[in-house]
Amino acid sequence: MTPIFPDHMTPLGPVNWIGFYTLFAKEVRRFLKVWLQTVAAPVISTLIFMTIFALSLGREGREMGGVPFQQFLLPGLVMMTVIQNAFANTSSSLVISKMQGSIVDILMPPLSPWELSLAYVGGGAVRGVLVGSVVAAILVSVTPVPLHAPFTALAFMLEAAVMMSAVGVLTGIWAEKFDQSTVITNFIITPLSFLSGTFYSIDHLPHAVRWIAQVNPFFYMIDGFRSGFLGAGTHTALVLGGLTVGNLILLWWAQHLFRIGYKLKA
Repeated sequence: MTPIFPDHMTPLGPVNWIGFYTLFAKEVRRFLKVWLQTVAAPVISTLIFMTIFALSLGREGREMGGVPFQQFLLPGLVMMTVIQNAFANTSSSLVISKMQGSIVDILMPPLSPWELSLAYVGGGAVRGVLVGSVVAAILVSVTPVPLHAPFTALAFMLEAAVMMSAVGVLTGIWAEKFDQSTVITNFIITPLSFLSGTFYSIDHLPHAVRWIAQVNPFFYMIDGFRSGFLGAGTHTALVLGGLTVGNLILLWWAQHLFRIGYKLKA
């Protein structure tokens, strides 16, 4: 019989690789099982956004940031998709487990708080990157766009997916029902992703309100990812470093909540 796990994975030692892999695989299979809802639906929604904005604003050679509008818009839509789907995966998974009472099945196995956090975040990041990559592949096939620095674009995509997946874990632990999780989505995640330079350059904003975009972390994710395509970003290494530090803080916070059982243990 073929073993389910690679030979080097063992529950012994400082890391429970079998438990970590099992939870990570569960999270990935969970969203793949309903791929029409978790993958196809956001892809179609993003393509509709691209079509509407391209038809309404992309005609007659309109430019944004010195490049054709469609090329400017494409990276922003891809990153917005990554952000929203990475967050949705982990937040919904934890809320569902808590409401169904199956969260105890996750907490009982010998998994450390770090293993729990990284497995959940890894699963959410996979969904974000997968959906974003599908959107990017489809859009690039119909709207040719240069790829100035592919590794920069990939780094920002991964950083954003991890960050929003970690935020989703924190939200899922805090929320006791879907209504609370939806509040975070509708009043924080969606507005910040729309007001982050996805559809426009912040240079077009009045100076009095430009600071709003400059304190929005989503702006730096999208701007950095766009620079990987168009080569127009600034302080890329510094922004990547800031996102990495932010991710470490969020991961530590998530494992701390798992450790103390905040809103997880009766």
